[in-house]
Formats: sequence, structure tokens, C-alpha cells
Amino acid sequence: MLKKIKPKNARSKRELQKREPKIEENVKKAIFIRSSSTSQIVNEALSDLCKLKKPDAINFTKKNNIHPFDDETSLNFFCEKNDTSLFVVGSHTKKRPNNLTFIRMFDGQILDMIEVGIENAKSLNDFKTSKCAIGMKPLFLFNGDLFENSHVHKTFKNILLDFYRGQSVKHINLSGLEHIISVTAINSTLEQSNDPKAMPGLIYFKVYSIKLKKSGEKTPRVELEEMGPSYVFRIRRFKFANDDVYKLATKVPKINKPKKIKNIDVNEMGDKIGRIHLGKQDLGKLQTRKMKGLKRVAEDYEEEYIEEIPTSKKQKV
Repeated sequence: MLKKIKPKNARSKRELQKREPKIEENVKKAIFIRSSSTSQIVNEALSDLCKLKKPDAINFTKKNNIHPFDDETSLNFFCEKNDTSLFVVGSHTKKRPNNLTFIRMFDGQILDMIEVGIENAKSLNDFKTSKCAIGMKPLFLFNGDLFENSHVHKTFKNILLDFYRGQSVKHINLSGLEHIISVTAINSTLEQSNDPKAMPGLIYFKVYSIKLKKSGEKTPRVELEEMGPSYVFRIRRFKFANDDVYKLATKVPKINKPKKIKNIDVNEMGDKIGRIHLGKQDLGKLQTRKMKGLKRVAEDYEEEYIEEIPTSKKQKV
């Protein structure tokens, strides 16, 4: 671990303040690292995944003696040195060929990491189509029940969203939607794998470019064209943090928590339902509609008054 640096001037102090925890985080950087032994497929995969993440990505082309499941010290060094918490480590061995490890860190320690093997791969250069611009936010499409039922697949989905989330925006421009990432999980026990400890089922990772064409209406007609890269992953190993670290990482600040309003609830459809509490109603004081037929004439009041007077008093009068 690196020592805490004390700022010597105003410039270094501003840089250290940027690294401090914030309520609204900056765009997360990702580092793509090659292990001590890699293959051509792994190198191309690291390069293509880095291009999808640019400009918030760093691709290390030199080999490093890094093994995430065995030793975490090198990851801690890269995390502190480059102020980043997202890593992809590529490796290639006889036991686990064409290997990618997606790693996510929190507060200088590993939060979760998932190792996948590349069963089939097509790079960006294999598709002779137009590419998206750098820095564009992608759309995501996840297919398969495993992303809802399996904890490992659900975490892998969350890691991918964290990798390519980009800058948070309040409004969306249709012209800025240039590509979509489709991830499909298939649960099949018939698939064969070189690694007997690998999980059954495959994950198809594909990237499409979005074409908006005229439809004769206000909304354009959308067409998808495969842009690349395209991979077939198989989950091999995974490691998750303990409950205390995970609870601390997912803690929501009080400022971001929605303020609870009394007597207002939200139903299952997302509609707001309000309750109004009224006091006891006295129907005798209820204001009714004024009509001429219900008005009492002065003669009616005189007749009532005469009937109420005793007979003895009438004679004296």
C-alpha cells in the first residue's frame, strides 16, 4: 500500500480533493492489465473492451506478474496509484486458457471479482461496419432468467453496468444513442468445457450499432447492425466480499435518500396514493343548495308563533 501523500502546494491539494469520497461520484476509470502470460485472443479482447470504455480507460500493454485470486497486493497498488476501482486482468494458461477476470474494488480492497473464459471471440476489426464515437453511453439489454435468479450472474450483470455506466445524465438525446450491448445467459448442462469446475451455461456478449432511419412518423425506425466485438463467455471462478464490506459499499447517504412524506404511499404500479384525514361531520351544519322553493315566507313564521302562544294569553290580547 502507498503512503498517504501530504499536499505540498495548492495544485496537489486540489488533486487529492478530487480523490476524496463524494455524494455524486466521478466517472469511474477502468484499467485493462495483461498478466505474465497471455494469448492473442486475450490481448485483442482487452484492447476492444478498452475501446468501448474510452476515454475513461487505461490499457497496459506490458505484462505484469499479477494473479488476483492468489495475491491482492498488486491490485491495491494499481488502485491507489491510478485512483481507480475497476480492473480487467487477462491471462492464458494450460489449465485456464483465454481468461478474463473482472474486478471491482471499494476503499482499496476487493469487493467482488468474476473470472470468465473466452470460448469464442470476434474482434472489432472482424466487423467491417461503422463504429460508435468515443465516450458515448451504451444501452444495455440483458436476456435470460439467470440474471435474476443466480447470484453470480446478477453480480456479473452489476459489474458490467458499473464498467460502462459513464457519466450520469438527466436528459437523453436520440442522436446520442449509437450502440447497444446485448448480454444473453443460457443455462445448458450439455455444453462441454475444458475446465470441470466451470459453471454450466454460456454468456453471449455482443455489441450492435443503432441506425435511426425515416419511418414517416415522429418516431424513427430503429435498425441494429452488429458492430463488434462479440464473445462467448463461461464463468469459471468468483470471489465476493464479506457482508460488512458489501453493506458499507452499498450504503446510501442521507442526502440521497428520498424524504418520506406523511400519508402518501406508492402502490405496485408506481402510482402515488394519498390519504386525507377528516374530522367528524355534522350533517345539520351541512351547506345545501339554495332554492326558491325551500325558502320560508314571513307568513309561515307568524303562523308558527301564534300556535305556540298559550290560549289564556290570546284572550287577554
